[in-house]
Amino acid sequence: MSFIKNILASIIGFWIAFAVFIIIGIAIIAGLTMEKAVSVEQNSILEIDINGELKDYTPLDSGKFEKVLGLRNQVGFNQILDVINLAKFDNKIKVISIKKLPNNIGWAQATELRDALISFKKSGKSVWAYSDYYSQKDYYIASMAHKITLSPVGSVDLKGIHSEVLFFKDFQEKYGVKMEVIRHGKYKSAVEPFLANTMSDANRTQISELIHSIWLKIKTDIEASRNIDTEKVVTNLKGRLPKLALDTNLIDQIFYEDDYYNQIKASISDEAKVISFENYVFNSFSALLPSVDNNKIAVVYAQGEIIYGEGDENRIGQKLMIKSISKASKDDAIKAIVLRIDSPGGSALASDLIWNAIEKAKKIKPVVVSMGNLAASGGYYIASNATRIFAQPSTITGSIGVFGILPNASKISKKNGINAEVVSTHNNGAHYSVVKPINPKFKNTMQEGIEFIYDTFLDRVAQGRNLSVEAVDKLAQGRVWSGSQALTNGLVDELGGLENAIIYAATLTQTNNYSIEEFPNYKMNFKDLMSNPLLRILQNDNISSSSKKIVSKLNYLEQLFKLEGIQARMPFEMVVE
Repeated sequence: MSFIKNILASIIGFWIAFAVFIIIGIAIIAGLTMEKAVSVEQNSILEIDINGELKDYTPLDSGKFEKVLGLRNQVGFNQILDVINLAKFDNKIKVISIKKLPNNIGWAQATELRDALISFKKSGKSVWAYSDYYSQKDYYIASMAHKITLSPVGSVDLKGIHSEVLFFKDFQEKYGVKMEVIRHGKYKSAVEPFLANTMSDANRTQISELIHSIWLKIKTDIEASRNIDTEKVVTNLKGRLPKLALDTNLIDQIFYEDDYYNQIKASISDEAKVISFENYVFNSFSALLPSVDNNKIAVVYAQGEIIYGEGDENRIGQKLMIKSISKASKDDAIKAIVLRIDSPGGSALASDLIWNAIEKAKKIKPVVVSMGNLAASGGYYIASNATRIFAQPSTITGSIGVFGILPNASKISKKNGINAEVVSTHNNGAHYSVVKPINPKFKNTMQEGIEFIYDTFLDRVAQGRNLSVEAVDKLAQGRVWSGSQALTNGLVDELGGLENAIIYAATLTQTNNYSIEEFPNYKMNFKDLMSNPLLRILQNDNISSSSKKIVSKLNYLEQLFKLEGIQARMPFEMVVE
């Protein structure tokens, strides 16, 4: 009887699995067919209305399966830039309409996107913008448009930028789990959030100078486009009501969405059609792929925190990076490499291994760096020996320093009657235990390692930037700099985006009529997609922005407890909004 039950269960299970497979197949075919049915017509309006999570890089052909199943809602910033550049030369596209951009777009990306739209506009085409509500970054990007339209009950949230830093000292004391910090002795504000509950004067000064540097770029660009006194507008919150925004010249008109589109069509043709960003990518797929000629520039994307290991689309692992850099350096068709970095840093060991791969590649062909939102600590480490470094004025970089943090639960363990006894063959065998106070000998050994890595970091930067170690040390100490500040102090060579870096790399190698080949190629399975529930929540558009901030902080705390080895990363999470 049991045997028959098992047979029946297996048969039923097979047919259920088969049915699910058929449903998935139909969904995929339906999704692909639906996109393919939309074509680019004459007098088209390219609509940029993008939801989900923005990654600095997503391979052009990745994620189709996951998107159709609703398991992934991501778009690559590289794709947005490629599409705008392609539309600039597409005679069928007359207007770009900016409606919505992902909430997690960074200030450096916002600057780069704005520059790309200005380039599109200079080609003789027009850019329009519409929103029910403009966030500060949305408005900064939209401020370059020919026409800025606001909903009759909307607002423009232009109020200046601020930075928020989390502190954990009271949290540690309350719950009895302390993060033991081992750092370079000269640090002032590095890893401060684990040692204090308020911001030091030195840290407040450096962050204030950083955000004022970023704000200067935002203010200058808006004033140049809109001919307004930005400081006066911000101080008096002139964007809070539609009429005030219109009177102040923040916007050009107040309309609902349907009237907005009627106006665009009237400016080009009553027969004008709107094509979405997604459908334009699908229809232009072959044009966006690299050609097979012998003139290519490789763009290697390094995005996320740096870990020791393989790496994926969310984290930089030295294995995937070394493989990509090595492949690009050995391909004769590739004339130069552009390393695009968007990272707060991470594993010092992995950073040095990537640095070494760049050093080897540089002996074969130029390696130019383009910094995105972040290229700090380990992110700067892997940039430091490049042939030339480009950054946006609002890029956050520097943070040259290393530290180690060790979770210590001896207080809570003792309180709850937990004790650990260790038996070892040597007195070096068990210096660290999460439930015992830090062993002084182990701490001294770790301190020695920290000092060694810090000195190595200084030396790497000094060699790469042609500076003395003493000069680098003055710029280091874990301090963060904006791209503009980094240009002034010699940590970067030029202000500009990815396109500027690519053009420079091509010019350097006298390469004409080139195509772009992007690395790495990520492989993600079903298990990877479902592995982190916090990240899935962050990608859900139905979750409020305030809830996402809470989840983001929880995710940050979770990652802190997973850190391994000596870290070359920003020692605190700094949100600039």
